[in-house]
Parts: sequence; C-alpha cells; structure tokens
Amino acid sequence: MTASTLTIPDYLLRVDSPIGRLELTADDDAVLSLSIEGGGTLPHDALPEKPNAVLTEAARQLTEYFDGKRKEFDVPVKLVGTPFQMSIWQSLATLGHGEFISYGELGVLAGRPGSGRAVGGAVGANPIPIIVGCHRVLASNQKITGYSGGNGIPTKVWLLDHESIGHL
Repeated sequence: MTASTLTIPDYLLRVDSPIGRLELTADDDAVLSLSIEGGGTLPHDALPEKPNAVLTEAARQLTEYFDGKRKEFDVPVKLVGTPFQMSIWQSLATLGHGEFISYGELGVLAGRPGSGRAVGGAVGANPIPIIVGCHRVLASNQKITGYSGGNGIPTKVWLLDHESIGHL
C-alpha cells in the first residue's frame, strides 16, 4: 500500500526507538494507530509530520517505556474493529508490563474458547501495538509463533526481553 492509497491522518508523528522508527496517527482526542518500521519504511513516510498534544504525549510515554522508566500507558487510544477484535484488544489492554497470556487463554477471556486462529488474526490486526501490548501473547508453551509489527519475530523478541517476559 502506498501513501496515496492510505487515508491521510489528521495528525502524524514519528518517533525513533530501539526497534526502529515508530509512526503514530491520531485524531483530536486519541491515538488511532502505531506502526513499527519494517524494511526501512512506514505507511505514511511520504507525508509530513503534523503533531498534536495527544501524539506529543504518546511519544513522551513511548520514550519513557523504551528507557525503562514507564510500565503502563495512559495516553487515550481509539480502537476500531469488529466486535470480536474489540474484545481481544480490550483483553490485551488489561495485561500489565511483564505479563503474558496464551492465544487460548485470550480466546477464553473473549468468550470464544478454541478459537486460537481467530484470536491470532485479531492480535495481528491490533492497530496500536506496544501501547496495547499484543507482543505479550505467546503460544501455550511460551513459544513465539509470529509478530506482524516491525521486522516480525526479532521485534517481538526485543519487546519481550525488554519486559523480562520469558519465551522460547
């Protein structure tokens, strides 16, 4: 997808991080998306930054997180998805720094036991990773099964190690 096929965000800000550049979008009230650089690109690279107070605060909190000084985010977010995705993302939002959950446990929390594949799809579609900690989802044996953000599994490994979450 190129910038010309994407919706132009109201507000846009990029932040450097140990896992690559991050691109945040927002409306007047909340963060709408967070993209992690993958292959040297971000979705809206062709657009100029247009920060607002929400994005400036999100950038500050992300910097503190990467510096090890922040364990939870309190910047407002606006998640938009199917009812199933929303239930998964709301469950993810309850996980604290250093906590993890399996795909199966997440399905049970969402009222859909045995729906591991659908849970994985919803986790992968999370529009605001890191802030809504989808990296905290592992297989039941604590193996990493994938990650859609940034450079994939190496990005997830970095985030898990940063939070001292054991994994295989």
